[in-house]
Amino acid sequence: MRMLLEDIIADFRDRPLPSLTPREARLPALKGKIDTVIGMRRSGKTWFLYQRMQALLDQGIAKDRLLYINFDDERLLPMRRDELSAIPEVYYRLYPHNRSQTCYFFCDEIQNVDGWESFLCRLLDSEDMQLAVTGSSARLLSREIATSLRGRALATEIFPFSFREALRFQGVALTDQPPGGQQRALLANRLRDYLLQGGFPEVQGIEAPYRHAILQEYVDVVILRDVVERHGVANITALRYLIRHLLGAPATLFSINRFHNDLKSQGIACGKNSLHEYLAYLIDAFLIDLVPIHSRSLRQQQVNPRKAYVIDTGLALAFCHQAQIDRGRLLENLVFNALRRQGQTITYFRGAEGYEVDFHAIAGDGTVQLIQVCESLRDPRTRARELHALTAALRECGLPRGCIVTLDDSEQIQQDGLTIDVVPAWRWLVAQ
Repeated sequence: MRMLLEDIIADFRDRPLPSLTPREARLPALKGKIDTVIGMRRSGKTWFLYQRMQALLDQGIAKDRLLYINFDDERLLPMRRDELSAIPEVYYRLYPHNRSQTCYFFCDEIQNVDGWESFLCRLLDSEDMQLAVTGSSARLLSREIATSLRGRALATEIFPFSFREALRFQGVALTDQPPGGQQRALLANRLRDYLLQGGFPEVQGIEAPYRHAILQEYVDVVILRDVVERHGVANITALRYLIRHLLGAPATLFSINRFHNDLKSQGIACGKNSLHEYLAYLIDAFLIDLVPIHSRSLRQQQVNPRKAYVIDTGLALAFCHQAQIDRGRLLENLVFNALRRQGQTITYFRGAEGYEVDFHAIAGDGTVQLIQVCESLRDPRTRARELHALTAALRECGLPRGCIVTLDDSEQIQQDGLTIDVVPAWRWLVAQ
């Protein structure tokens, strides 16, 4: 094992870091804390670690003070917990001068090794190190991390590319200056591509049939490794039916009771408690998220259906028939993901008269915004409906201003002392 580790350490030292698209997330890198990078599989967690490594090199830190180990490397499998201690031993034997200065260890998929938690905590206590680790299971590296790492970790979630990041990947430069007509047309066109293609790095620019096959494979891996194997799910038929339902109908209300009845009508046996568990597993795997109704009453949030959103619109499209594509729903899902990236507290708003606004979002500084999403306001009936819902909600919430995100429309509406900003999606997303 020690000879193998020497080879892995030397390989990393001699191998140049790959070129990458910078992500907008940042690691806290606080002394005495372990940075944990979490997110759905294939969303770019490893490359985000490379970004942090490159930033350290740009600061003038010698590369031999950095170490990256991928615990998915088949040469290390199966690795025992008693073999983990060989990693710092071999490293410091190769670079003894680094004991007197801070070193940076990056551990990819370290949860593959039993006992990884105590190893990292011991390393943090005994050496001058900053540690960063990745993991694909949300339950392993998020909900259980407080106990696994005894409160010594800070989590950073990595999503598929945002619209800004996708533009950067494509070489489209954004400036602080208002875009001219040609640039606006380009951004509007790229927004439509992004809406259908999504943000997973691997599928950028790939033709639709191949893209859909790759994204469907992502889901198969999540089902197998993050749900079935980890949680011992036996009723795979019901689980797959649930996933296809959620991914094929993004930004729609979801009720366990209704879905349970749907399963029964299809002749698929599955208890409601099991469905609740499956739903939690899919949230833990970052595949979907659920948004409750806006209410101060926890009971009201529990008894009302929640809205289901998918981690990526391209992933949702991979499970939709072309005839079922609803660009308005995809656009709403896109806006949700942008708000979630910002860490906002998100609910949907239903007023006293039954009208609905897609998002009631509260930022970290307490700022509240109401956002309605609509593909287009060109139809007079749609325009009247959307404006009525948003203005009524603004009055109920005591807010002077709201926003409607559309594909192309752009205007500012003054109505009864309220201001409604109608914004094309590309402009709204670039500003986030």
